Amino acid sequence: MKRVYQLSTCSTCKRILASVTWPADIAVVDIKLHSIPAEVLDDLKTQYGSYEAVFSKKARRYMEVKASITCDDDYKALILSDYTFLRRPVIIYEGFYSVGNDRSVVEQVQERFKAS
Repeated sequence: MKRVYQLSTCSTCKRILASVTWPADIAVVDIKLHSIPAEVLDDLKTQYGSYEAVFSKKARRYMEVKASITCDDDYKALILSDYTFLRRPVIIYEGFYSVGNDRSVVEQVQERFKAS
């Protein structure tokens, strides 16, 4: 799989995506228009160990749903029901996985894909 899942209205996603030169064969997917598939989310769980690891606790609605989360599958259900719960951007390219926008994550992305 060769995909970037991002939110086109997110300035952080825009900044990160603009900071590298992407291969021509990578597809950029706006998660607001096309939700991340459950199979891809399952792959991320395998890679990161849990759905919670790819869940955004910075989402505006997190405080509303926090008390209802009792297990890891609850994180999956929330991500699949509302794109804002996915940490972004998510980059999957030939065995390379990246989720989120922490400084170290962005540096790994910039190392893997040459900085513009």
